Amino acid sequence: MTAAARPAPGPSVTGTAGLRFGYGTNGFANHRLDDALAVIADLGYAGVALTLDHDHLDPFAPGLAGRVDAVGRRLAALGLGVVVETGARYLLDPWHKHAPTLLHDEPARRIEFLRRAVAIGADLGAEAVSFWAGVRPESVPASVAWDRLVSGCATVVEAADAAGVALGFEPEPGMLVEDIADWRRLYAALGAPARLGITLDIGHCRCLEPQPVPDCVRAVAAHLVNVQIDDMRRGVHEHLEFGTGEIDFPPVLAALREVGYRGLVAVELPRHSHAAPAVATRSLDFLRAADGGSTGSS
Repeated sequence: MTAAARPAPGPSVTGTAGLRFGYGTNGFANHRLDDALAVIADLGYAGVALTLDHDHLDPFAPGLAGRVDAVGRRLAALGLGVVVETGARYLLDPWHKHAPTLLHDEPARRIEFLRRAVAIGADLGAEAVSFWAGVRPESVPASVAWDRLVSGCATVVEAADAAGVALGFEPEPGMLVEDIADWRRLYAALGAPARLGITLDIGHCRCLEPQPVPDCVRAVAAHLVNVQIDDMRRGVHEHLEFGTGEIDFPPVLAALREVGYRGLVAVELPRHSHAAPAVATRSLDFLRAADGGSTGSS
C-alpha cells in the first residue's frame, strides 16, 4: 500500500489474533539503533516505537535520506512494524527539555521537527506519527497557548494529509492537552481531521482519567491509532514496570481486542535504558501472560 492510499485512523477487525506488542527505542537509549532493533526483534516483539533522537535516526543530521532508507530496510529484514515518536528530550534545545514546543514564542524548530517526522514516517511506512502539546510556559497566557497549539497542529495535519500518514496526538499529564477530554476539544477545534487520531498511554489513563482504564480504551476506539503501555499509580506520572503499579492489565488488553485495535501496543519505559534487554524481556513475558499467552507477533 502506498503512503497516499494509507487509511485514515480507525480500528480494524482482529478476529482471534493476538495483540501486536512493541517496545519503545527511548527505553534503549544506551544502544545503537541497529542493535536496539535487533534485540527487540530477537525477543519476539512485533514492532518498535521509534523516538527520533540524537543517536536514533536524528532528523537534523546529514544524510537523512540514506539513513532513513537503511532503517527502513533493517525494519523490513527484522519483520518489525514501526510508529514514529517525537518525545526526544534535548534534541531541539540542549538546555531545555522538550523545548521549543508548539506553545513557545518561537515554535518554528518544533514545527520543522514534526514535518520531518511526518516525512520519515511516510518513508518508513509507519503506522502512525505521535506527538503532544507540551507544557505551557508560565509567560504564555492559556488562551494564547491554545491558539498556538491549534495553529501548529493544523500545519502538522496538513503535512500528514499530503504524506498520507496517520497522526496520533498524545494527551500527556501536565501538558496543555493532558487527558481525553482535552484531546476531544483539540480535535473539534481542528475540524475533526480524518488523519488526526489519538495516542493512548495506558499508564496515563490510570494516572489521571476519571474512568477505569478499559473504559478509556473503549471511549477513544474510533480514533485509536497508537498505544503506549506501562504501569502507573493514581496521581503520579511515573512510568513503571508491569506489576509495580496499580493497573490490572488483562481487562485492558481485552478491551483493546474488543474494540478491534490492530496497531502496535508499545512498552513505554524511557527511564529503564540502563537495563533495557532485561526489562524488555520481562515486559514481553508479562504482556503475553496478561493477553492469555499470545505471541504478540501476529
